Amino acid sequence: MENRHERKSYFFALAAVLLWATSASAFKISLRYINFGELLFLASLSAVITVFMIILLSGRCKLLFQISPAEIRSSMLLGFLNPFLYYLILFRAFSLLPAQLAQPLNFIWPLMIVILSIPLLKRKVKLKDFAAIGISFLGVLIISTRGSFTSFKGSDPWGIFLALSSSLVWAFFWIYNTKNRLIPELKMFLNFCWGTIFISIYLISSGNLEIPPVPGIIGGLYIGLFEMGITFILWLKALRYTTNTARINNFIYLTPFLSLLVITLAVGERILLATLAGLLLIVAGIAFQHLRFSRIK
Repeated sequence: MENRHERKSYFFALAAVLLWATSASAFKISLRYINFGELLFLASLSAVITVFMIILLSGRCKLLFQISPAEIRSSMLLGFLNPFLYYLILFRAFSLLPAQLAQPLNFIWPLMIVILSIPLLKRKVKLKDFAAIGISFLGVLIISTRGSFTSFKGSDPWGIFLALSSSLVWAFFWIYNTKNRLIPELKMFLNFCWGTIFISIYLISSGNLEIPPVPGIIGGLYIGLFEMGITFILWLKALRYTTNTARINNFIYLTPFLSLLVITLAVGERILLATLAGLLLIVAGIAFQHLRFSRIK
């Protein structure tokens, strides 16, 4: 029975990783047809519907009526951080940078969690923490400067700043999300509801709300389903079936490398040696850290 559960866990984890590996390409392709705010609105709205259907089919709909006002307020903050602020910044970064730059720079979120946990969770700093951070940020430098170390060589500095900032927002979200005691599906539903409200207000106030072309709509629906909605559920299932969470979390390290492959095939970018070398250093730093933290993404 345990082996069968472990096989199910591996299946769900691999399925989630394969879907997440398509996300960067989906962002970049969708942004050819639609602006980043509209893309987030469509993705967030479709994620709300997707997660609600999952809750409905699982027979947990009655739990929605048991949510306390305090949990709703907590979800408002979480929904502001993710999906609203996180994806708004990330999509903007993808609109300014090649996908092969934006995706690895966003992947430093595990180290951002370590850095933020020092003041927020009173985590003690060890020598290996500094070593891991140094290794990964050397990778960030290589990717950002495309190996020159002296200039950004055609990369948009603002886009680089946004890509790195998105990982910081995700780290804040991760830390505060652990304090919310709702079951993950309900947390996701409330977060996406609030995120949709925030992005709607943003679009109306900025005057950018208009009907996008069909390819942009398809891109938004795809991201809502397979970056935000269904894939998170698959990952949760992987964690529930396994008896070794750390082993399942290691699947996350496959995501950025598979993503580069998809970027090459779907977006048509030629992957630079500096991108691959920098990503290897980022992942090496994270692996060296032996994080006890994990992203439900």
